[in-house]
Amino acid sequence: MALSQEQLQRSWVDFKVYKDPSARGNLINHYSYLVKITAGRLVTSLPGGLDREDLIGAGVIGLVKSVDQFDPTRDVKFETYAIALVRGAILEMLREEDWVPRSIREKLRALDKAFLKLETEHGRNPSEREIAEFMGLSDVEVSELLVRMGRTNVYSLDDLLGSNNGDDNVPFRDMIVDERAAPEGETEGREIRRLLGDGIDKLPDRERLVVALYYFEGLTFKEIGKVLGVSESRVYQLHTQAMARLRSFMKDQHKVPV
Repeated sequence: MALSQEQLQRSWVDFKVYKDPSARGNLINHYSYLVKITAGRLVTSLPGGLDREDLIGAGVIGLVKSVDQFDPTRDVKFETYAIALVRGAILEMLREEDWVPRSIREKLRALDKAFLKLETEHGRNPSEREIAEFMGLSDVEVSELLVRMGRTNVYSLDDLLGSNNGDDNVPFRDMIVDERAAPEGETEGREIRRLLGDGIDKLPDRERLVVALYYFEGLTFKEIGKVLGVSESRVYQLHTQAMARLRSFMKDQHKVPV
């Protein structure tokens, strides 16, 4: 049921001020469209063993959480806040399913280590040829691994911040839309955002743009490819390289155990 603007404002007041459960239900129903939109944009092809309803179910959990936690008095648009949490809930569900074969995951770990080692040795982003020689693989195999890594590490900003180590940790997706959700108060939240922001600022232009468009603007890799004029596979590669570079930066700052 879609609410008018007046009904929407009243529902927020009724729920947040008067704790009216029916108003809460109206808000969840009104914004339910965000779940389908986000699920459709986020996952274009489903891993084996999952169907679209699994994604929707996870997304609804994120939507309910966003309605319960949102503060209408803050200068944050609800849709922005909700999409971040819906998206995060879906990605978390996919992560828990661990749908990447063990053999592939081991190769991805080896690729990640190779990338970081070569970057440290050369002081720059290694080429695919250098990575291939280091790992004893062909250029095609490395290219395919980079694409695979990009597809399986969509949750990597949270990984960089160590947000999956315990229930008290707060995912990055929450912190970028609500400072109060930052661990140990706003001061630490601002420091984490500043640190990660410094790392993002040091990225090459295209990698920085991929990070901005994917994590902050909510574009899919396919949509980013159209913006950059490159293939979707190339965007996956740029994302992977950006995450490896950020992981190295965060490790150097002694903020994240990598």
